[in-house]
Amino acid sequence: LIPHSPLYVDECAQGTDDCHPDAICQNIPKLYKCTCKLGYSGEGKTCEDIDECDNDFNGGCVHECFNILGNYRCTCYDGFMLAHDGHNCLDTDECMFNNGGCQHLCFNTLGSYECRCKAGFFLSDNQHTCIHHSEDGMNCMNKDHGCAHICREAPKGGVACECRPGFELARNQRDCILTCNHGNGGCQHTCEDADDGPICGCHPKYTVHSDGKTCLEKEEAVAEISESNATAGGDVDKRVKRRLIMETCAVNNGGCDRTCKDTSTGVHCSCPVGFTLQFDGKTCKDIDECQASNGGCDHFCKNTVGSFDCSCKKGFKLLTDEKSCQDIDECSFERTCDHTCINHPGSFECSCNKGYTLYGFTHCGDINECSINNGGCQQTCVNTLGDYECQCHSSHKLHWNRKDCVEIEGSLPDDISPKVLLSCIKSDGSDRCILNCPSEVRLISGMQVAYTLTCGSSSHLKKKQQNTNESTCLDTSTIKTSVTFKFNEGKCSLKKTEMFREGLQQIIPDNHNSVMESFYYVNLKCSSGKKILGAVSRPTTATEMFITVDFELETNQKEVTDTCDLSCARKRTEKRLRKTIRTLRKAINREQFHVRLSGMDHEVAEKSPRLSNPQEFCGMGQMRVDNRCASCSVGTYYDGEQELCVLCPNGTYQDEEGQITCEPCPSPQNPGNQKLAGARDISECGGKCSLGEYSSDGFKPCLPCPFGTYQPEAGRTFCFPCGGGLTTKYSSALMFQDCETKVQCSPGHFYNTTTHRCIRCTVGTYQPEFGQNYCISCPGNTTTDFDGSTNITQCKNRHCGGELGDFTGYVESPNYPGNYPANIECTWTINPPPKRRILIVVPEIFLPIEDECGDYLVMRKSSSSNSVTTYETCQTYERPIAFTSRSKKLWIQFKSNEGNSAKGFQVPYVTYDEDYQELIEDIVRDGRLYASENHQEILKDKKLIKALFDVLAHPQNYFKYTAQESREMFPRSFIRLLRSKVSRFLRPYK
Repeated sequence: LIPHSPLYVDECAQGTDDCHPDAICQNIPKLYKCTCKLGYSGEGKTCEDIDECDNDFNGGCVHECFNILGNYRCTCYDGFMLAHDGHNCLDTDECMFNNGGCQHLCFNTLGSYECRCKAGFFLSDNQHTCIHHSEDGMNCMNKDHGCAHICREAPKGGVACECRPGFELARNQRDCILTCNHGNGGCQHTCEDADDGPICGCHPKYTVHSDGKTCLEKEEAVAEISESNATAGGDVDKRVKRRLIMETCAVNNGGCDRTCKDTSTGVHCSCPVGFTLQFDGKTCKDIDECQASNGGCDHFCKNTVGSFDCSCKKGFKLLTDEKSCQDIDECSFERTCDHTCINHPGSFECSCNKGYTLYGFTHCGDINECSINNGGCQQTCVNTLGDYECQCHSSHKLHWNRKDCVEIEGSLPDDISPKVLLSCIKSDGSDRCILNCPSEVRLISGMQVAYTLTCGSSSHLKKKQQNTNESTCLDTSTIKTSVTFKFNEGKCSLKKTEMFREGLQQIIPDNHNSVMESFYYVNLKCSSGKKILGAVSRPTTATEMFITVDFELETNQKEVTDTCDLSCARKRTEKRLRKTIRTLRKAINREQFHVRLSGMDHEVAEKSPRLSNPQEFCGMGQMRVDNRCASCSVGTYYDGEQELCVLCPNGTYQDEEGQITCEPCPSPQNPGNQKLAGARDISECGGKCSLGEYSSDGFKPCLPCPFGTYQPEAGRTFCFPCGGGLTTKYSSALMFQDCETKVQCSPGHFYNTTTHRCIRCTVGTYQPEFGQNYCISCPGNTTTDFDGSTNITQCKNRHCGGELGDFTGYVESPNYPGNYPANIECTWTINPPPKRRILIVVPEIFLPIEDECGDYLVMRKSSSSNSVTTYETCQTYERPIAFTSRSKKLWIQFKSNEGNSAKGFQVPYVTYDEDYQELIEDIVRDGRLYASENHQEILKDKKLIKALFDVLAHPQNYFKYTAQESREMFPRSFIRLLRSKVSRFLRPYK
């Protein structure tokens, strides 16, 4: 039939054929033909996968063959890698990568490797690190203990020998016999255990080499015989022979490199997964998967024979699909940063709260601001945690800039005009009172119907600036009292009002109808109490309300006379105060008490609250934004009339949120100095003297700092003298470096203005700049190793050692992850509860080897140098290692000398039930635990180690993790490793 003719039908193209999904449909005249694909058998309408592994040749694989649909894959035992033919297995030289993880010497063996130690050391139980020999006694620390592998101290004295996994103890109870379970018994192909050790065999296509371990292809073996026997028929070209014989799979595998299948058209060759058939139709070549789309790997792709491996950049982890890379969120770990942790792709960053600075990369220490040019204070500087404050000598008070000290005028130590005035007047038969707070107003909003308002400065703040004798005097003259007003119903409400401003302007101080009292400090608190039920006729509920006022005032010194001493004058003031409070109580009961803030009158509460609107549910100093309450920001205040947050007017500022007034700037007589409305702190009031200038109040007009002085800050009332008779290069100098010193001091030194010499910064201080006259104290509890330090990175925390927890914990070098200090000695002890043993993981350790083991970490049974040692190292070791303690308790010591320093270590440990001892040791001594980079990353992953230790310490916690979570956390190869060991441990006879 002719294609495209009406009678021509292509069933294959139309999909009307009944070929199997794993068959190929071929259109032929009037019919179609079904042929099973390579790797399948059948007549075409039914096709079944061929199990290439199910034959005497094991699919041609010398180790393991895995059948997959339509194909198969060969894999090798641990310690071997797939040859380029995709079937044979060759030894992996583990010593080529990171010295096999051996501390001293690494020797490669067929299918495995062996760590050995230099003279004077022996191999520890973890089979990688080395421990010093002891010359004394017959114990496991003695070089003559006689055990080939592991030495244990016997309960009744002497020693008992054990062997590493994959070995069996010999009859002499000292030597260890290799088995097929370790490195395939040293055999390249097959291994069979015998009494005297493994017997090696080869795949049917191979023959055993004369070494009894490796295997040669039979053609290679014939060639070797031919070379030794000249009369053999080896001169015949085998390729010519093949061409003389009709090709069939029965003869020389049909010439196929791998799988051969006889078909009607001749032999068809195919290749296992990971290989591709070449143009000759016979040869198989490894596919470099990394060439196409990077093998699907997110970051790095490394081609291997028949496969490929993905890996990730530092700071990322390989997911269980073994292709994708995910950023490690270091901020999700415990103990990453002292204060704030910011995660970045592949890294993280620590930051500290205000008043603290970073040291050791992740730690925060208090800044001693007083060590930096005396904190800028004119007189005394006092450091506090996260802050500092300047203080003044007697007869001086602190300036508004909180650094300068100005003289006090008058007789009292703090004889400043009282800031708060309470005025009351009797008008129309009732008392009206107003509390005037011109400045130093602070509002603290509570819940919806509560607030605290403070005016002025409490005397306890003033006491800090007085000496002992003056404090006593101050205590005698200071009067404090507190009074509470209770109402059965009411609501706290600080709202503007215009009720009786005019009436109070008519107050005459001496009028018997008026009361006037001055205070230094008033604290007014309004709060609501429990709800009380209303009357029967009024079923609504009302809320109790309390107004508490704390007053603080000074005894009037003018009343002290020859006939009335200070005590007498104090009693008169107290009597007058009691009368004032009685008047105030009457005014509050009649809702005739207001507070004047920034010239505006405010009512303090509503005794009979009106129907509230939604706005009133917000706290004081807050407005409603998008159905939520938001505090007014700095630079604004809450205007009750407009019910809005309003910018502070020119000449005022507000440096706190949620306030209802703004503070007047320190120079209100010249408000034009301020640049704009909305000043957020006193520095924005404007008109301040610039750097290198000063004035009597810190505001313009200003004078330049004269020669021999300097000023590095704005708004100051004086300039710092250079000292020592030094002058400056010019007036208006900004810093001490402008002073013409006789020598230029380098970093790590400060200039002494008395001796005119450069002095090295003492231990615990540093100076990073040239030509300074001070050294900066190290933050927090840190110090430097030596004097003359130039950088904060040289400040280190020396705290370390102690008794560690019963179940899990960390052994951490001091100042980790920053460099550890010099000449440090730390001692830790781990003493587990009864019937528990210790498992240690060392993810990585950084100790400089340049100074001949001057810094070292040792773990042993006790402080005695002859006691059983579990671990000992004095060098950097970036490959992780896990091991169990050789003793039930551990004494751990870290010592450093004055030479080089490094990052050190953070070593996690866990104690586990001793019933699991055999299982744990089987896992940690198996080289496969460290064989791949993926497995090594697990032992470095803090989150995964925490999960593993969580289950080891408390096995019931295993049920916290679902099977899905486990699969997502650990690579399949790691789970297979653990599953096989756990199964063997739980079912030893199956």
